[in-house]
Amino acid sequence: MENVGRVQTRDSLESKLYSWGEEVASNAIEVHVHHLRKKLPEGFIKTIRGVGYQISNQ
Repeated sequence: MENVGRVQTRDSLESKLYSWGEEVASNAIEVHVHHLRKKLPEGFIKTIRGVGYQISNQ
C-alpha cells in the first residue's frame, strides 16, 4: 500500500515477506495475491506480466 502506482517485482515482495535463508515455495507470492484479490475490490491489484504487481490508484 505504501507503493501505490509503482510496480513491485516478485523478488522485492519475497524479500519483504520472508526472512533471510527462509525457503519460499515457488508460488507463494501468487497464492498471497490470490487471497488478497478475494478480499479487495476487483482490479485493485494489477498483474504486470513478466514484471510483478501494481496497486491501482483508484
